[in-house]
Amino acid sequence: MSDKPPNAIVPSGGSGGGNFFQDIVLRVKLIARLMADRRVSVLLKLLPLGSLAYTFIPDLLPGPIDDAAMVWFLAYLFVELAPPEVVQEHLRKLTSVVEGQWREVDDGESARDDAP
Repeated sequence: MSDKPPNAIVPSGGSGGGNFFQDIVLRVKLIARLMADRRVSVLLKLLPLGSLAYTFIPDLLPGPIDDAAMVWFLAYLFVELAPPEVVQEHLRKLTSVVEGQWREVDDGESARDDAP
């Protein structure tokens, strides 16, 4: 058996409860990053592509529910089967907060900054 706890690498929005739509956006961004990462197997990348193809192939069951379930399942499977260290790396980058200060800059100030 694996030493990893169940659902260890499933993104949850980072803030505990998380917003449903934020979680979906985070999942889509994570999948896009994993698709572009060379450390993820090419065969594994067929899962998200297959889920997209499945939505456009006519099937026996009418309605969007089975399509949505299949897309969700294959996206979940893709993230779960990707190397955990790669998933964690991309998840950290997506959920990290950059510390800094916000300040207002007016047009006159930015023009003075550009002058020699």
